[in-house]
Amino acid sequence: MSDLNRGIMKFDGADQPIIVGISAAVILGSIVGLIIWALNVAYAVT
Repeated sequence: MSDLNRGIMKFDGADQPIIVGISAAVILGSIVGLIIWALNVAYAVT
């Protein structure tokens, strides 16, 4: 069992590269979205 198959992702195949890539893209995309939203709210850039 790899380290990626523990913790919050307790299912078989959690260490597959495609699953890791998708979850990384979702996390990074949400961070980028929050940064863009915060900049738009703070500086009223349209």
